Amino acid sequence: MTHSNALSTLLEQRDWLLADGATGTTLFAMGLQSGDAPELWNDEHPDRIRTLYRGAVDAGSDVFLTNSFGGNASRLALHAAQSRVHELNQKAAELGREVADAAGRPVIVAGSVGPTGEIMAPLGTLTLKNAVEMFHEQAEGLKAGGADVLWLETISSAEEFHAAAEGFGLAEMPWCGTMSFDTAGRTMMGVTASDLAALVAELPHAPMAFGANCGTGASDLLRTTLGFSATAPKIPLIAKGNAGIPKYHDGHIHYDGTPELMADYARLAYASGARIIGGCCGTTPEHLSRMRRALESVDTTAPNPSLTEIAARLGPFSSESDGTEADAPPTPARRRRRTRVAS
Repeated sequence: MTHSNALSTLLEQRDWLLADGATGTTLFAMGLQSGDAPELWNDEHPDRIRTLYRGAVDAGSDVFLTNSFGGNASRLALHAAQSRVHELNQKAAELGREVADAAGRPVIVAGSVGPTGEIMAPLGTLTLKNAVEMFHEQAEGLKAGGADVLWLETISSAEEFHAAAEGFGLAEMPWCGTMSFDTAGRTMMGVTASDLAALVAELPHAPMAFGANCGTGASDLLRTTLGFSATAPKIPLIAKGNAGIPKYHDGHIHYDGTPELMADYARLAYASGARIIGGCCGTTPEHLSRMRRALESVDTTAPNPSLTEIAARLGPFSSESDGTEADAPPTPARRRRRTRVAS
């Protein structure tokens, strides 16, 4: 399948697609240390990255993301690797292409693109021109490595979403995009679900699918997904929720979501309107296997779940507001932490 039709072909053939799980959770289990650049492993430990990808594919994922979340010049500069953007992204996609082509079934290689780690003007110093250049550079590397589609994730600001869309357009690559709604139904920069739906509708180089990833718990993410569904979007929705809630234990972050809970989440995500369903932080191949089985037997006629049902099955919401109420307070802008791995 070519760049232009691989994902759209699968979406035409299937009611749902299973995406992958957690990149960071898996790589930390393989020995990645906090503060390290996981993208360097594309060159230094390619077998570990193949293992990461195969874990998702063997668990049933139809789409998996490349190990390139922090592969832009701004983030790689923290490791004196800003001159290696094209190389490291190309390697990430090439390794993914190897695994996908050996799968024996259609599997989409999605080139992961995370935020720049900078705040865009006028609140910050990153200009639109520089942001577009960074996203374009990363996109070209992923394209050269054989990615089927680009996958923008964990974005907080409308301006950065715009810049990525422009950079991807320059690379002539199809793309999908998700934001992280982690502050009472809003992103860190105050964007709501309805804001993102409106933004997607006006982009000249529109994504093939859009939605939410990461955030807080799976319940919150599905409340956001219902918010997208209410706007009657013309393109498919994405839901990539965390495996439960993060808990700090013995010096490490653990997620309390069981495979059974994530199977429930997958069913509810589909009923909430999502077509591409996966996991984010804490989601392992074991979780993905259960999610695959749940989706294979999903009731395609099930109505949208109520918020009460979501909370009863997945746990309580982290806030009363979904960010869209008239009296919901706007989220104050604050400098983004330079986290290294999306999930």
